[in-house]
Amino acid sequence: MNTATQTLSLNEGYFARRNATDWLFALALLLGGGFALQRYGMHMDVYEKSILVGTVPTLIWLGWFWRPLRMLMAVVAVCSLGAIGLYQQDGAGQLARADSVFLLKYFLSSQSAILWMSMLFFMSTVFYWIGIFSRGEGQTMGSLGARIAWVATAMALIGTMVRWYESYLIGPDIGHIPVSNLYEVFVLFCWMTALFYLYYEEQYATRALGGFVMLVVSAAVGFLLWYTVVREAHEIQPLVPALKSWWMKLHVPANFIGYGTFALAAMVAFAYLIKLQASETRWYKLAPLWLLGVVLCFEPIVFRQGAGEARSDYWMVYFGVSALIVAGILLGRKRIAARLPSFEILDDVMYKSIAVGFAFFTIATVLGALWAAEAWGGYWSWDPKETWALIVWLNYAAWLHMRLMKGLRGAISAWWALVGLAVTTFAFLGVNMFLSGLHSYGSL
Repeated sequence: MNTATQTLSLNEGYFARRNATDWLFALALLLGGGFALQRYGMHMDVYEKSILVGTVPTLIWLGWFWRPLRMLMAVVAVCSLGAIGLYQQDGAGQLARADSVFLLKYFLSSQSAILWMSMLFFMSTVFYWIGIFSRGEGQTMGSLGARIAWVATAMALIGTMVRWYESYLIGPDIGHIPVSNLYEVFVLFCWMTALFYLYYEEQYATRALGGFVMLVVSAAVGFLLWYTVVREAHEIQPLVPALKSWWMKLHVPANFIGYGTFALAAMVAFAYLIKLQASETRWYKLAPLWLLGVVLCFEPIVFRQGAGEARSDYWMVYFGVSALIVAGILLGRKRIAARLPSFEILDDVMYKSIAVGFAFFTIATVLGALWAAEAWGGYWSWDPKETWALIVWLNYAAWLHMRLMKGLRGAISAWWALVGLAVTTFAFLGVNMFLSGLHSYGSL
């Protein structure tokens, strides 16, 4: 009897393992996709319809693969549709309702939701670190940090979906998916990085890495808030002609899956080096901690130049907070190391993050070449952005080759992942700051 049961279990098909909840979830997505196609299909070209049709089974598979995504999708759908309904009161959509309708003004308009996202990611970072340093309530604090990160991710997605609708309220010719400028892609980076981390957190049953990963998310939020003040970037702008392409809907999200997972891998690498050097007493040997200090302090020095007095004050506060974080990690490195998972787990998370990021970054690069051929008549032009994208790709290709072919592990692997984040950051932001070219859409 037991043998027969085991044989049946081994031969059981993928769809046969689905329960009633799985099929109800799939049905809801199919109905939603069908409604969207019927309602808005006349406004879509064949490529956009293909993307919509392909998105539905992808979301179904994701919901089956990782069940917590179902609740996230449901919350985002309900809140986003609720916000759209509030905009459509009295039968006509008006963007001005964002300042007069209570729920829109304080919670569900794109700007309100993204501000909530920002505050919640900061809070999540704090609770994760309290969990690391706490003696008796560490697990509770870490759990709270994870729950807040989930809510922050939901608010980021709600803000993104509502912003997409708001762009069409301004004008049908202005409406576009919100992945077209630095403000919008920083929101994308925040929730993608957090979501990938939350998946690994559940898979490896450890919350000790949350404080590290949320540091990079909080740094992105800090930049996002500064950029909002400096450029009023939250204002929805029409697309420049080169971005009016369906390629953007594929190229940019694929790119930022790569950016997010590369950042996640780098912070896990940093945790690896902290654990490796926890007992080190010679300060000059604590190289990873000093590196973090340099990275955190470099950013405000760059952005405060020519920013004006008030904006310079902002970056000085940022500098002070960064210095306190570095000092706290220096002083508490032994306790932090004791809470971290084993070297094997850290190495595995690092590897899987880079592998996923590399796959999507490769796809994004190929899509970018096809987009360039359509927009500029050539697949590759050695534009600064393209050149640095190739450098990023080669860096992680070499990392994966050395790991898979030569068994690269340990400190060298972790250091390489950290250097990879520096290279990726320059490709993402540095090119916009110091170089110019065909991709200079998000100037600082």
